[in-house]
Amino acid sequence: MKDDRGLYYFPFPTNKRVRMYVRRGPTDIEFRIWNQDDPHMWDSHGWVPYGAIEQAQAMYKGGFDTKRAYDLRLAQTLIDESMA
Repeated sequence: MKDDRGLYYFPFPTNKRVRMYVRRGPTDIEFRIWNQDDPHMWDSHGWVPYGAIEQAQAMYKGGFDTKRAYDLRLAQTLIDESMA
């Protein structure tokens, strides 16, 4: 999907109030989260390259499923389809 912020998907399909935006950065696919319930999140969290997400994931031991939220395959598909 796409809106004025860019390409996005719903990282938590049952919660349409949170969107994960994706773009192709200079060296990697980048992600940025938007939450309708926390409008300041967009401004306080910039674009994050997937490599940095992988590094953080290795250190994180919580219940948050980063691979589900930051879906590299889905992001790549969205970017590819937008260029077709």
